[in-house]
Amino acid sequence: MSEKKEVDSLLAYRRALFRGCGYSYEDLAKPRIAIVNSWNEINPGHIHLQNLSTFVKDGVREAGGTPMEFNTIALCDGIANSGNNSKFVLPTREIIASSIECTIKAYEFDGMVMICSCDKIIPGMLLAAARCDIPTIFLTGGIMEPKIFTTGSLKGKTYVTSDIKEAIGQYKSKKITLDEFHLIESETCCSPGACNMMGTANTMACVVEALGLSLTDCATLSAIGTERQELSVETGKAIVNLVEKKITALDLITTQSIINACKVALSFGGSTNMILHMSALSHEIGGSLNHFDFDELSKFVPLLAKFKPSSEYTITEFHEAGGIKVLMKKLAKILDLSTINVLGESLKEYLEKVMIDEYHIIRDINDPISTEGGIAVLKGNLAPEGAIIKQSAVSDNMKYHKGFAKVFESEEEIKNALMNDKIKKGDVVVVRNEGPKGGPGMRELSIPAAILIGMGLGDSVAMITDGRFSGATRGPCIGHVCPEAYDGGPISIVHDGDEIEIDIANRRLTLLVSKEEIENRLNNLKRSESIVEKGYLRLYRKLVSSAKYGAYLE
Repeated sequence: MSEKKEVDSLLAYRRALFRGCGYSYEDLAKPRIAIVNSWNEINPGHIHLQNLSTFVKDGVREAGGTPMEFNTIALCDGIANSGNNSKFVLPTREIIASSIECTIKAYEFDGMVMICSCDKIIPGMLLAAARCDIPTIFLTGGIMEPKIFTTGSLKGKTYVTSDIKEAIGQYKSKKITLDEFHLIESETCCSPGACNMMGTANTMACVVEALGLSLTDCATLSAIGTERQELSVETGKAIVNLVEKKITALDLITTQSIINACKVALSFGGSTNMILHMSALSHEIGGSLNHFDFDELSKFVPLLAKFKPSSEYTITEFHEAGGIKVLMKKLAKILDLSTINVLGESLKEYLEKVMIDEYHIIRDINDPISTEGGIAVLKGNLAPEGAIIKQSAVSDNMKYHKGFAKVFESEEEIKNALMNDKIKKGDVVVVRNEGPKGGPGMRELSIPAAILIGMGLGDSVAMITDGRFSGATRGPCIGHVCPEAYDGGPISIVHDGDEIEIDIANRRLTLLVSKEEIENRLNNLKRSESIVEKGYLRLYRKLVSSAKYGAYLE
């Protein structure tokens, strides 16, 4: 018996079990392509992904491969954004990455297509792609249609998901009627797809395209329609080509491509959560990216575009203006053009084919909205290891603010205070014990932030937390304060009535209390913590890193 036949005989058990799944011997002789899908029926960004996978499979088969589909979990931040529920959202990133890693490595797939959408799922799949390092392409799920009201008092207004959260505060302040509030709630989410705003979901889809991991326009194209279906077929064909050319994920995910993608995200006012995910991805490939690096990048990457809720433009309009390819073309002189994409092209070759027709929505690099990118990292005695603010979403009159602290120990406390009119103009709201370890899980405080905006307090009240915000949060909301309260950071010893100074231009976040008093308070600090007796969050608290490094599991 030849060596080949001996090897084949050792695989008889595997072949027999695949036969039980319906695969023929001919199927098993072809490149086996994992279709990694986050489809489910509990998330509008994912509800259509099962349908898209059928087109991807058609493309794989047409190109000579055998598609084999499996699923991973996918939570919706918005649906889970309540109480203890949201403590589980960020930690799912590591579950997603690990579940894919285990399946891909156990089955020895030849290549994989990542079909995904939304905030933690795209980052989780990016981490898995880096760990598995096989030929990989992404098909992000596309954009939810914007809702343009055609009748009634809202006629002519365009609503996206972030407008729903702000409507809570508008209704509370009697700025809209109950009928208008109900209409916004019931009609805004009018199709499948990622929320049509520059939150974390679309930031990360754009990052994937900027990394070269998806086909052109994948990030901003609508979730529905024949163009998305055609793109899905082409994605299936492309993965077989990657397998044949032996181009793997780490040929595309490099330190240079990560920095490129970060520059692109800064240039369109992307999500602050992107810092967590890109720092974790850098760590995955042996890099050392942390949030201070984003501040250095932001100082020389100009802001060329802004989208809802930071402006009136939707992601659909971004797509119509040319999307990521046009934005990258305009940024070309500050990008590393040697990186490659899933077509095997260098970024230089790719951008040479891009034509620019639009100017208004995506500004030119010599005529930016701002000379700095969308994110700033503040530092000072309140945040010795940094804190994050989306400066592109802050009004000019709040880029410097001084006010007296009102301290809350959880998201629930600040929500209650807002709904009971306990927050007044000039306040600096401090919400602590919401960091990666303290929560645990680093809850997103987007609803309190949006209520604050909806109540008309966005130009007079600042919010500071060791938790995080939605990628679509606007206003003077400072998150990711490090060290977090759980680790004994200075945010843990702020008292009601302490004066706090926020100075974005000079990157300062200062507790205006004497050094001696701060040291005395820290020396006498008695840490209280939420008890997690069992389950995943107990493990997560023990292993999670600081937000400064991306909240990865050490």
